[in-house]
Amino acid sequence: MELIDLGEYGDELRRNPHAVYARLRERGPVHRVRPPGSDKSYESWLVVGYEEARAALADPRLAKDGSRIGVTFLDEDLIGRHLLATDPPQHTRLRGLVARAFTMRRVERLRPRVQQITDDLLDEMLPAGRADLIGSLAYPLPITVICELLGVPEMDRDEFRKLSTEVVAPTSSQSEYDAVVRLAEYLTELIEDKRCAGPADDLLSELIRTTAEDGDRLSAQELRGMAYLLLIAGHETTVNLIGNGVLALLTHPGQLAALRADMGLLDGAIEEMLRYEGPVETATFRYATEPLEIAGTRIGRGEHVMIGLTAAQRDGARYAGPDRFDIHRDPRGHLAFGHGIHYCLGAPLARLEGRTAIGTLLRRAPGLTLDGPPGEWLPGLLMRGVRTLPVRW
Repeated sequence: MELIDLGEYGDELRRNPHAVYARLRERGPVHRVRPPGSDKSYESWLVVGYEEARAALADPRLAKDGSRIGVTFLDEDLIGRHLLATDPPQHTRLRGLVARAFTMRRVERLRPRVQQITDDLLDEMLPAGRADLIGSLAYPLPITVICELLGVPEMDRDEFRKLSTEVVAPTSSQSEYDAVVRLAEYLTELIEDKRCAGPADDLLSELIRTTAEDGDRLSAQELRGMAYLLLIAGHETTVNLIGNGVLALLTHPGQLAALRADMGLLDGAIEEMLRYEGPVETATFRYATEPLEIAGTRIGRGEHVMIGLTAAQRDGARYAGPDRFDIHRDPRGHLAFGHGIHYCLGAPLARLEGRTAIGTLLRRAPGLTLDGPPGEWLPGLLMRGVRTLPVRW
């Protein structure tokens, strides 16, 4: 199969990946690719069709634990194993321990606090008449929620934003390394402080105490890996859900007017935002543990597979008029939170924050509109979101 160097698409892949993925889908649902910025010798498989992506996300032959084929990543080496880098039975064990603490009841208890934080942020933002929505609402809401949920003291939010963004959308290998090292140091100190402080009601303290029926507990390294994953994944994706969702509304005034006229459409609108411009562009790597076929394409043992969530959600074979943003459509089955055993543990919290932020913003900021072009899209193939979103009202 022909090798496609995605770097040759240049800035188009960052600005409008949908057009690139549409051209690839026309040629087939699976492609041999070289990701942008990767070594010339590096190759991977990219899945761009919806049905193929959904099946691949749940295929046990596609492992998340790279060590099974001799691959490890920076965050695993420096911080610890976590849910996105493990397979059953280890993944089953880790998810079971975390699910004991991170319950739907705990998420539902956060509803009044999420509303209060949103209102406080808008109280500060709205009198100015204009703002960068990312810096004023989309970022501070989820980072405040996840830090309070985990029991993370109010650290320098600007520094943390810089570190976490560098991890998920690195500008260089050295800056990514430095960010992971700093986060590892911080989390090690935080966990030790909580062990010494004794019982508390936050999620991280509960994870330290959580014990399964057989006496199993998270090790210090596993706790650090879990805290890292929950902190990074627990806010970066929601930043982009809110930012991308508001951008979609403001660039589709008919849909914005329909939502304002009937806020009962909000839940469905959030799901369409997740489908139309979801916060994660490509799922984290998987590795073939044995030879397999995807849509007739043979993938050898040990080969890397990327599953294109952004690509799959614009597949016309699954969604009619896939490039149309339509809050009345039924977007069920979208893959924004993944599928299978790695389905996002924090999906209920992300939905709660997205509904609260966008619904409250629309109610309190009549006349909301863009105040210039959005900032650049994040680099890399992992996250899909803009750095800034200037708005006025």
